[in-house]
Amino acid sequence: MTMLAPRGQRPERHHLALIDALERVTSGEVDRLMVQMPPGAAKSTYASVLFPAFWFTRHPASEVIAACHTASLAGHFGRRLRMLIAEQGDEFGLCLDPTNRAAGRFSLQGGAQYFAAGVRGPITGRRADLILIDDPVKSWAEADSRAARDALYDWYRAELLSRLKPGGRVVLVMTRWHEDDLAGRLMARDGGWTVLRLPALAEADDPLGRAPGEALWPDWEDEREIARRRATVGERVFAALYQQRPMRDGGSLFELDRIGFVDAAPSMLRAVRAWDLAATAASAGGNPDWTVGLKLGLAADGTHVVLDVVRVRAGPAAVEALLRATAEADGPGTAIALPQDPGQAGVAQVAHLRRVLEGFTVIASPESGSKQTRALPAAARIGAGRTRVLRAAWTDAFVAELRTFPNGEKDDQVDALARAEAMLGQAPAAARMTKISMMGR
Repeated sequence: MTMLAPRGQRPERHHLALIDALERVTSGEVDRLMVQMPPGAAKSTYASVLFPAFWFTRHPASEVIAACHTASLAGHFGRRLRMLIAEQGDEFGLCLDPTNRAAGRFSLQGGAQYFAAGVRGPITGRRADLILIDDPVKSWAEADSRAARDALYDWYRAELLSRLKPGGRVVLVMTRWHEDDLAGRLMARDGGWTVLRLPALAEADDPLGRAPGEALWPDWEDEREIARRRATVGERVFAALYQQRPMRDGGSLFELDRIGFVDAAPSMLRAVRAWDLAATAASAGGNPDWTVGLKLGLAADGTHVVLDVVRVRAGPAAVEALLRATAEADGPGTAIALPQDPGQAGVAQVAHLRRVLEGFTVIASPESGSKQTRALPAAARIGAGRTRVLRAAWTDAFVAELRTFPNGEKDDQVDALARAEAMLGQAPAAARMTKISMMGR
């Protein structure tokens, strides 16, 4: 990074991964980026100081809103950015407007504007081509407060996003605190986020290619120092702040470190698309359940592969249209598993959906036992290392829901996974061992 050269600094490998992700935002390849890193990783230096300067070199007439958990922290980043532009801006074609000297609210010659604010602070009248949120959570007390989490999410959704121009982009940079913090809630409720998650100690399938247990930035804090910190802060804090995988006390049913991730689907012997049905459209202030369709395949080596997850909050007509469109995209080789509610109404619903899905193999069965009991076979297979998950746009939200089950806010994807596990054996075998068609997602 040329901007770092005068300070004698150079980016480490995790910084290069962050730079690459931010460049994809600048180019428009990504419009929603979520960065999860532990404290002390210098993520704010790159995301909140260097990145806005780089952004302005590519978008010289744009407007940026930068938000942090307090106005003072937002102002601190604004002062650092302003100083950087004052010292090196000429080299990159950036020049401060001399009539605007505020640290957190300044303009550039050419029309660019930068506005820094605290979370839930006033932003009325401002517009943004780029919204940059850095460390929106201030403390454990705030993270553990449902009221505080609701207030932050409502502010983001109702006030901050309303400032975003059409085609605008959002970058969220944070250390995780709670499974229902802003990052967790956005992964669970919203689609389309690109997530860069870099834990302090590498886990299986590390984005940087680190060996499990390898430190993120050994020159800054090596494995021994991280182990000492872990012993000091305790497992709950360490899992959240340092590993970026917050969990409720009591843990999860699923051993997620045993999941294997794949970049491409292997050849499948059979596949089933299992549905967990809801029929309530999203509404302002509401948080209805999702309709979820999860596609699970049996690979030649006996492992199960989660191939695709579709989710929608919609009324009955839209749900039926989604079922039909998904079946056509999957093809007739993928069986469709539906839940059958008890009583005559459940029988009638399944009969209706069979007509909607005419031409496809439909398997319907009643659900019995608790959600946790139904999920046990899927959890056991994951714990045995016999489940793989395709990397895709839906993967992070899917894994996040597994991480918090059975105590999480939603369990629709878990229900669909449990049904897929139960029904996969009833799906018809492929005529030959070929790669079953994937949806274009």
